[in-house]
Amino acid sequence: MERTGPAIAVAGAGLRGSGYASRIAATGAGRIAAVAEPDPGRRARFAAEHGIPPERTFPGWREMAAAGRVADGVIIATQDTEHAEPAIRFAGLGCHILLEKPMATSEADALRIVDAVESAGVMLAVCHVLRYTEYTRTLRELIAAGRIGTPVSVQHLEPVGWWHHAHSYVRGNWRREDGSGPMLMTKSCHDLDWLAHVLGEVPARVSSFGRLSHFRPENRPAGAADRCVDCAVEPRCPYSATRLYLSCLGDPGREAWPLGAVTDDRTEEGVTRALREGPYGRCVYACDNDVVDHQVVNMEFPSGATGVFTMTAFSPAAQRQTRIFGTSGCLEGDGVRISVRDFVTGELETVDAGGAASGSAQDGRHDHADDALADAFAAALATSDPGALSSGARESLASHRVVWAAERARLDGTVVVLAPDSPATPPAKGPVPP
Repeated sequence: MERTGPAIAVAGAGLRGSGYASRIAATGAGRIAAVAEPDPGRRARFAAEHGIPPERTFPGWREMAAAGRVADGVIIATQDTEHAEPAIRFAGLGCHILLEKPMATSEADALRIVDAVESAGVMLAVCHVLRYTEYTRTLRELIAAGRIGTPVSVQHLEPVGWWHHAHSYVRGNWRREDGSGPMLMTKSCHDLDWLAHVLGEVPARVSSFGRLSHFRPENRPAGAADRCVDCAVEPRCPYSATRLYLSCLGDPGREAWPLGAVTDDRTEEGVTRALREGPYGRCVYACDNDVVDHQVVNMEFPSGATGVFTMTAFSPAAQRQTRIFGTSGCLEGDGVRISVRDFVTGELETVDAGGAASGSAQDGRHDHADDALADAFAAALATSDPGALSSGARESLASHRVVWAAERARLDGTVVVLAPDSPATPPAKGPVPP
């Protein structure tokens, strides 16, 4: 495919950055012009895939920023604690930004990002990929069409999955608040943003409860070793790293994720070596994790509607599940299909909302949602029109503030009131744009 369209740089060539770049390159909607990546092997592979010359290949985002405005837009997919500084710096260079979630790890840094992009006059989209699914568009259209009357209450479940939680939030990069942020931000800011998007309003009051209940040293089984490869208990343990990662071999999707985070050596010997030497082979009861493994958030919206969000590690790794109750009907969705009950006729209609499931923990890439987001960002760059993007900096700040408020409520045991000026996009009448 001919390398045309707006020039796009990538800061962080891991799973997310590489995925978005590959989609943009494959469609020809843009050209990948530069990369910043600290891992030399990953940096070289990315540069070779996209034909990036050495003078546009950098060991880090700072070096790329020092080279000036090397592209029209930049995808920032660095680690969570390194979102704010590159976003502010590249905004100052006049680059439009696709920023991996979370927006920042503190409210102060998120505000700095908003100020920077507004001062520079550039577009910023946070990767709220759940907004970009056909399922979400269909659900919003059903609500906007009045199919359930006025929404009054909502239940939303994020079943993280026992092995996914162990991989990412006990052994992995998001296991500690001081290294990334609270679980509610690093995993579930997707969901609180999605609820505001679907209902068209940001919560006015929140409370929350949750804790790290299970993945603690005191729950370590008798006889368990520090590493799964040496453990007599391992065959009976639900969180066996040996079982999880060796079972990925031979499956290209699972070799990319989750195994890709563990090792690049796709052999039994290579995986076993990584589990013996690296962080992903540790016993889940002997790690340095501190993020919660279950949490609920209770919400009251300005309209008077109420909602509850539940995140749990103790489930299959499955689609989000949502039930919305209205004055003349209710609906239930699982990321693929939506069932709508009409209170007048009593009839139940099932709507197929776009085929393949999106937002699953099974794949690590959210299926077609990541592609739709990459397409929207490239289109926004090509047309200089933010209308292709589902949210801007202020909307992302508003939904992130819900997360920070919920965490304050959980830690302090209080109900937190949010400022009334948090924006949201109401479900439009008729077809709903992304």
